[in-house]
Parts: sequence; structure tokens; C-alpha cells
Amino acid sequence: MIVEFESELWVWAARRDDSWTFVSLPVDESEEIRELVGGLARGFGSVRVRAAIGGSNWRTSIFPDAGRRCYVLPVKKAIRTAERLNPGDIALIQVETVDV
Repeated sequence: MIVEFESELWVWAARRDDSWTFVSLPVDESEEIRELVGGLARGFGSVRVRAAIGGSNWRTSIFPDAGRRCYVLPVKKAIRTAERLNPGDIALIQVETVDV
């Protein structure tokens, strides 16, 4: 499954430094991913994905966030630096589930 969306980068409240920066997947698409993976989620409910922002591509996992009712994607510092993104910026993101 491939999901393309725009989302604001935000910092995880439990770790206020910018090393824990995420984007939230849309709620509807998150529900579709939950249905797709069924009981196949990994540790912490994670799902393996390929992610892309601008010219940067990487493999990572998305994680369920009960408070937001969606999956969240961590955006590591190397990607944020390469794409000149900071918390609060809006990015166009593509996420593709793998190994499902």
C-alpha cells in the first residue's frame, strides 16, 4: 500500500529535543494500514515501510499513536537536514508498506 500526504513535522512531547521528530499519517489511511497488517504488526505495533520526502528515501517503521488515532513516521535528522526541514514545516511524504 502506498500513501502520499502532506503533514507538519512535530517533536515528541516526551523528548523535547528535535531528535524525536515525526509526521502523522492521515487517520483514514492509517485505518487501512491497520486492516492490511491485521495481526502482523511488529514490536510496539510497528509496520515496516519505505518512506520518501523530496529526494530522500529510507526504510523505517511507522508506529501507532493512540492519542492521534493514526500511525506516525519518525523523520531522522539526516533526512530533515538533507531536505531543509524543521519542526513546524509541512512536507509532502510518501510511505509504502513493505513485508506485509
